[in-house]
Amino acid sequence: MSERLQPGDVAPDFTLPDADGNEVSLSAHKGRKVIVYFYPAALTPGCTKQACDFTDNLSLLADAGYDVLGISPDAPEKLGKFREKENLEVTLLADPDKKVLDAYGAYGEKMNYGKTYMGVIRSTIIVDEEGKVEKALYNVRATGHVAKIIKDLDI
Repeated sequence: MSERLQPGDVAPDFTLPDADGNEVSLSAHKGRKVIVYFYPAALTPGCTKQACDFTDNLSLLADAGYDVLGISPDAPEKLGKFREKENLEVTLLADPDKKVLDAYGAYGEKMNYGKTYMGVIRSTIIVDEEGKVEKALYNVRATGHVAKIIKDLDI
């Protein structure tokens, strides 16, 4: 498990396929703020709620200068089904080898019902216009998280 990012760190650049197989890079968003959120799995209740919350607030966030990228270990095909089923507008990226999840400290040891296992740590990293970490939030809740981000960022 890699170290968690801290405010002021340079956000690791990445290029990942989106739900249509097109490559999306963090560096292509330079000059805009980016909310990068990591979630365990498409088409699951908590992740659906979170993705729908981001979609519902996408224009508000965009008007405030933020782009939103959601990253999970799912394949692009599954992300496409997720997007279609839930009418998602947020950009979903596939990281099946978990390299980006690991680079951002969003993959590691988790505990559930007394069992320890490796998995995706629901996390949100806010990257500024220069590519530096503005906020690094780990072990966030799926429900209510987007509202908290909006409040914390004074949007």
